[in-house]
Amino acid sequence: MNFRAGSRREEPEINLIPLIDVLLVILIFLMVTTTYSRYSELQINLPTAEASKPEERPNQINIVVGSDGKYAINQTPVAFQSPAGFSDELKRAAGGAPDPMIIINADAVSNWQSVVNVMEAARLAGYSRITFTTQAGEKK
Repeated sequence: MNFRAGSRREEPEINLIPLIDVLLVILIFLMVTTTYSRYSELQINLPTAEASKPEERPNQINIVVGSDGKYAINQTPVAFQSPAGFSDELKRAAGGAPDPMIIINADAVSNWQSVVNVMEAARLAGYSRITFTTQAGEKK
């Protein structure tokens, strides 16, 4: 009594439709629960100001910081070796004034460490009044 003699043996197969359904549910779960973090560069817009030109003050020192890292005090080029040496140059430019206004004119593409060097030299010289110049912005 062989009941299988006439029947053909079927090959086992994997039903793909439930597998696809489960994978889609897992994919949706991962997409919903994943947090995305954005890495971007820091965008800095330099300040602009709308003001009239101030009157010339005799008790001020104009310092220019160029894009190439060169310094000038009252339109006289000065080499920078150290903040202490630069503070001596600031005292010489002040000419005995007790607390002159330090005006820093830095180029937009200059190294900001150069600006910090000027601020450190002013601190070492004992000058606390520091300001920055800006350029007039375009009207929108």
